[in-house]
Amino acid sequence: MARAPLFNKRNQKNRLSLKDKSNIMKVLLTTLVLAAVMAAGSIYDFKVGGLTGGSINFKDFKGKKILIVNTASKCGYTHQYEGLEELYKKYKDKLVIVGFPANNFKSQEPGSNEEIAEFCKKNYGVSFPMANKVSVQGADMAPIYKYLIAEAEKKGIKDPIKWNFTKFLMDEKGALIAVFPSKVEPMSEELLKYLN
Repeated sequence: MARAPLFNKRNQKNRLSLKDKSNIMKVLLTTLVLAAVMAAGSIYDFKVGGLTGGSINFKDFKGKKILIVNTASKCGYTHQYEGLEELYKKYKDKLVIVGFPANNFKSQEPGSNEEIAEFCKKNYGVSFPMANKVSVQGADMAPIYKYLIAEAEKKGIKDPIKWNFTKFLMDEKGALIAVFPSKVEPMSEELLKYLN
């Protein structure tokens, strides 16, 4: 009994190439991420993985200001961890800081979650919540950052994340009130005026 060939010209025409499949997956993933961002009505809808395990639920921060910062361990602004920790300790009753390690700028955060956690604790005594390492730019951008950028754009701030240590400040009701570029130090008057 003769068997039909597994691959013939007709079957080959109907088969998708790996590149086509990859492109379809990228479109589906982007669509899902956009749907998640659109479904997120506020910052309180986000829950992210914690750097040392567990999760960070932004619902827990209702009634406090939230400062969200993309961090890196090998950056000219890495010293800002010290100021962020000082700010967190001083205003802990009305402010929470959440750090998001990201390797988007000149590979300045190459470490694993464990290495980043150890670096932050050992060098700066970081006690504020730190999320898992994420991407803050490009196709693999974390949904929370898509949300923050969309909120910034509503305020006329285009392309707000230019480098590590960009800071997004949310008010006690979860609304974005300010975006600070990397050069703005955590304990600067520019930022403190929102807390005093």
